[in-house]
Amino acid sequence: MMKIVNFSCLWLMVLCLGTVYQGHAQEIKVNARLDKTSILLGDQTVLHLSAELPANGTVNFPLLADTLSAKVQIVSAGKADTLTDKNRPGLKLISRSYVITSFDPGLQMVPALTFQSGGKTFATEAQPLEVKAVAVDTTKAIYDIKQPLAVSYTFMDWLRDNWYWVVLGLAVLLLLFGVWYYFRKIRKPKPVVEKSVPLVPGHVIALEQLSALKEKKLWQQGEVKAYYSELTDIIRVYLEKRYLISAQEQTSEEILSGLEAVKMPEKSRNSLKEILLLADLVKFAKAVPAGHENEQSMDDAIGFIQETRMQDQLPGIASENKGGNKVQDENGLV
Repeated sequence: MMKIVNFSCLWLMVLCLGTVYQGHAQEIKVNARLDKTSILLGDQTVLHLSAELPANGTVNFPLLADTLSAKVQIVSAGKADTLTDKNRPGLKLISRSYVITSFDPGLQMVPALTFQSGGKTFATEAQPLEVKAVAVDTTKAIYDIKQPLAVSYTFMDWLRDNWYWVVLGLAVLLLLFGVWYYFRKIRKPKPVVEKSVPLVPGHVIALEQLSALKEKKLWQQGEVKAYYSELTDIIRVYLEKRYLISAQEQTSEEILSGLEAVKMPEKSRNSLKEILLLADLVKFAKAVPAGHENEQSMDDAIGFIQETRMQDQLPGIASENKGGNKVQDENGLV
């Protein structure tokens, strides 16, 4: 009796487990459906994929790239959409749509597609797709459906399309006219009044500069090179105005060579030579003259200018010498 009861319980448990397994297997349903099962060559239709599963379940749709098969292409793919039914709150429906097409006439097949859920695979059924070729009447010549229409393009049409260029051109012309009117009518140039500047003889300028250099006391402060540089610059400028030579662009030897044909006291020539040579030693050989030599160079420069300046001359006015001949000043005026 006990054996019969145990066998009955065991059979009941197996039956319950089978029922539970069958219910689980039916929890997920997948489906594939075409909007149109027949299309023209190159036309499009929509493939709908859906999966029905428990509300707390998950499912992975098939991974589709750009083709379903060698002759069926995917044009675009939509996003997954989830729906719930109030009458069946424990279930949800997930769907996704694909626009597909084919350029090969004949009966094409949308293959079975597989879904993944909980380590199990669920497949849809293959869907037939008939692709019809377009009938062409080969007995007729190829011609346009309709001739293109001639459309007139008037000036007002062009003006509506390019009005901003017209406005910009008018603005530029208006701006140019405003500038011209301002400078020609409003802002008239003022007459330039030239002031007469009295000419100062070169020896006067040079003596004033030597006096100013002496007041600086450069060599007394150890700036011997600067002292001789400024001293020779004053003399070179004076020589250019007095004897019309390019003394500022020449070396000391070139200056002395150029003055050989110039008539001047021999004492003045020797003084100039000593000043230039001593200055070159200071500037290029880093010589350090004694204090009395620095003072002597200043005295020689002043004496040279005083002895070689133009005699009996007023600034900017031609004078006559004792012989009654006109004398040319350092600025070339007679």
